[in-house]
Formats: sequence, structure tokens, C-alpha cells
Amino acid sequence: MANFNTHLSIAITASMGAALIAVNVHLIATTDMVWLIFLGTLGGLLPDIDASNSRPVKLLFTVIGLMGVAGALQIFKDDYAPYPLLGIVAGTYLFIRYIVFALFNQLTVHRGVFHSVLAAVFFALLMTCISYHFLYCNILHAWLNGLFIALGFIVHLLLDELYSVDLSNARMKKSFGTALKLFSHSNISASALMTLLTLLLYWAAPSPMPLVKVWKGAQWNNYLSTVRYLK
Repeated sequence: MANFNTHLSIAITASMGAALIAVNVHLIATTDMVWLIFLGTLGGLLPDIDASNSRPVKLLFTVIGLMGVAGALQIFKDDYAPYPLLGIVAGTYLFIRYIVFALFNQLTVHRGVFHSVLAAVFFALLMTCISYHFLYCNILHAWLNGLFIALGFIVHLLLDELYSVDLSNARMKKSFGTALKLFSHSNISASALMTLLTLLLYWAAPSPMPLVKVWKGAQWNNYLSTVRYLK
């Protein structure tokens, strides 16, 4: 499997490329690129969230804790005075970073359900719902946030599979097939639970039609521009 630095650098590169395409087709403004590149990079590290006490998982839970702080500030900033609000955000970070982290390590197995396409869809929908319902993003940007998480996630899975192929000896390593899979075949109950949660998130997510319409409009405009240029 690819190491941390490889996952990080490839996730950043892929996210930058996707962000540039999004700017080119007028889906986002240039100022939105940094945020989406960050989310794509985060998605590129998420599959290793089940690797107990590894460098990536500690970094991931730190980032998730900080995102929890941002969400808590957004939700409670108008309801509490500064000192109680400080206690809420500090408690949110400590709860996610240490308590949720410890529980997660106890309940997960590396390269289980979190190394799957199902998990990529789950985290994409989770980010979309968080962006729309708690960070108050519009529908277009909420879905883009989720899609960039999924992009980085899938890139991670592909890298792990590529590193499972020993090209020098033209053979497959034992780890081949454990990263890029639709769901966890070895833990059907975990896969069933994640499927249920994914369906609930899809139900809670906003309609993706605004994103589809904007994308189709952007593609049509690019086609017309190309035709005019060729003429």
C-alpha cells in the first residue's frame, strides 16, 4: 500500500486538477479552489481512518475535530456568550479528538468497510449534508464539497490497489483487492450498517439537480465557445 506522503501528494495533485476544471467550466470561483483542494486532500486521507494510532488517523481526527469546532461555532455563536461558547467548542474538539477517536479504534479493523466505494459515497453524502445543513452552503457548493471528498477517497483506494501489484515480478500481492472494493465482504454487518446510514444521508441531502443543471450549462457554453473558435 502507498505510504502517507504518497497519498498526501497525489490527493493534493488530483484535487488541484479537479478544482482547475471546476473553475474552467465556471462551477466555482478561483477563491473557492483552496477549500475544495483541502477537502479533496482530506478525502485522500480518510480511508486510513481505521488504521489504529497511525500518523494519518491522528491527523484526520485532528482535522475532523477542528471541523467540529467550526460547526459548533456556526451553530451556537448567536446563542451563547463568549466564555460558554469557548467551553462548547473546546469540548467539541476534545470529544472528537480523544473520545470518538478511542471508540473508533476499538470498533474498526484496517482495510475493512472504510476501504470501499461504499465508504466513499457515505463520506461524500456526509460532507454534503454537513455543508448544507450546518455550514449553510448553497446546494451547488454543498454537493461540490461532497464530491471532492469522494474524489480524494477514490484516488486513495486506487493508489493502494496499484501498490498491491508487484510490477517487477509481474504478480499480485496478498493485499490486492482489499482496498478498492464495493463493500466489505468480510464484515457484512458493518457494510449493511454503512449502507443504511448512506441511504439516510441521501434522504437528508439536498437535491443534486442544481449541480447537474449548472454542469450541463457549463458544458454547453464550452461547446458553443469551441464551435465559435473553430469557425
